[in-house]
Amino acid sequence: MSALPSLSVDRPLVLLLLALCAVPLFLPLLAASPTPWSALTPADAGSRWADATLRALAVTAIAALVLALAGLHRTDQIVERTGVGAHLVLLIDRSSSMDNTFANRRPDGTEEAKSAAAKRLILAFVRSRPRDRMGVATFSTAPMLAVPLTDHLGLVAAALETLDEPGLAQTNVGRGLALAVSMFGRETGSASRAVVLVSDGAGVISREVQAELRDMIAREPVNLYWLFLRSEGSKGLFEPSARGEQDTPQVRPERHLNLFLQTLGVPYRAFEAENPDAVAAAIAEIDRLEARPLTFSERIPRTELRFLACLAALGALLPLIAVKLCEHAPFAARAPLPPLRHRGSGAAAVAARDVL
Repeated sequence: MSALPSLSVDRPLVLLLLALCAVPLFLPLLAASPTPWSALTPADAGSRWADATLRALAVTAIAALVLALAGLHRTDQIVERTGVGAHLVLLIDRSSSMDNTFANRRPDGTEEAKSAAAKRLILAFVRSRPRDRMGVATFSTAPMLAVPLTDHLGLVAAALETLDEPGLAQTNVGRGLALAVSMFGRETGSASRAVVLVSDGAGVISREVQAELRDMIAREPVNLYWLFLRSEGSKGLFEPSARGEQDTPQVRPERHLNLFLQTLGVPYRAFEAENPDAVAAAIAEIDRLEARPLTFSERIPRTELRFLACLAALGALLPLIAVKLCEHAPFAARAPLPPLRHRGSGAAAVAARDVL
């Protein structure tokens, strides 16, 4: 459902010219008839209909031109949309390591880069969920908002197309998560809200950023999903450190990010993907989990109606112009009536002539 749109104008004083609409109702539109006495013409319903139609067209043309001059437009409105889906923020890692393949090599044409595989599969995911609202954020050295939450998924797809561009060196995942969580507004509170982190690694999150994330998620809970694109030979998220091996955020940042996300008190799942097929399976599972009733409001900007008013005026004027031209067309000329011959006294003939 939506709020009823309202019409408005930019120059209200111009509407005073609408009084001119009364002119066609009282003045003749066509040339005067050569018939000296209207009683001599038989009653014709078609002529009356044509006269009323021409006058209505003239009124419409004047009114439409005045509204166009006044700047007619429809004001902005709030539209409430419903469906089945979720509010999703796609948080994409754009560090330079994403440009390597899952075998941790530069692409040579036989294997996809992790960023290319992620782009292809996430684009399919976006297109399969037309009722969702989605946003896109990226991070490397610093986070960057690409597309705020929207149901115009073409914008989301356009933002994801940029994943082919070369990435930067670092992975500031903490600030990226903070940006993603902040993208949910209050109007999303009644719907399923989720952040989908797509990354092949992690970085050390400072205590300050950890505290900020805990506070943000406590105030605005969200579901968290981490699609970890694991490179060949790298340690897994769930793999414990070997005996004697240091188990610190500096040495195992991915493992410790996973442990930190588990402590936030919100639904969280991590998926390890070592090839494109595993990525596809993880995305399919996220698609299954995030499908709930969805209601949200969207503000529609004002719509200019001046062009439509000009079209209406033109559509009303063209028939009037055509009829006016027919008045002087050769086929509209009438042959002169023969002179009347009167019998009887001269006085009677004069009287008959005066009447005619």
